[in-house]
Amino acid sequence: MEIRVITDFDGPLMDVSGRYYHVYQLCLEKNKAKEDDIRPLSKQEFWQLKRDRVAEEEIGIISGLAHQRAKSFAKMRRETVHNLCYFQHDEIIPEALEALVRIQDLGLDLALMTMRRKRELVESFEKYELARFFKEDRCYHLSDNFVKTTDVQDKPKLMDRAQQELPPARVTWMVGDTEADIAAAKKYQIKMIAVLSGIRSKQELEKHEPDYIVDNLAQAVDLIADSI
Repeated sequence: MEIRVITDFDGPLMDVSGRYYHVYQLCLEKNKAKEDDIRPLSKQEFWQLKRDRVAEEEIGIISGLAHQRAKSFAKMRRETVHNLCYFQHDEIIPEALEALVRIQDLGLDLALMTMRRKRELVESFEKYELARFFKEDRCYHLSDNFVKTTDVQDKPKLMDRAQQELPPARVTWMVGDTEADIAAAKKYQIKMIAVLSGIRSKQELEKHEPDYIVDNLAQAVDLIADSI
């Protein structure tokens, strides 16, 4: 039986901060009024608030929006951030491609598990030629018509499918950047490595007690390689 690595997409592989910040700026501009004292956050400031799980409405208020407009800002941001036209702002994390190559060189079984819908993977898969790493029967994503609840509820459902469909592995590792990844791994007693290259801070990840916390996918692969 093989050693398997299941990785999330956003966080371990893709940097979504550019998309999120672009949509933040767009929604802030559309919801501001003349009387608002708008103070746009820098990308670093904005992303740190996101990583610390500060509510969208609070981010709007911090940026100078009045309370009611901050509510509208938060609603617009949630409805806009996953529009396909903004996925062009996503970028692959620099160390991620090399880490994927190393996983292949180590002969590990590699699977993808993401809360993206199928259509939301197309642009990045083509741009970075990611199909060379992920076979179709190793890609677990949402269908385009899937009705989401919450990631913490929905991601374990993807793990349920994977456990039913994938051949047995001697050891399985999960690499992800959110509490949803941790929940999915813990449900099946899978070793969980949380990475700091995504949308949660170390403080937030520690609350959910992953087995390990490392900087990025490359360090996760180092850890896995050392265990072989």
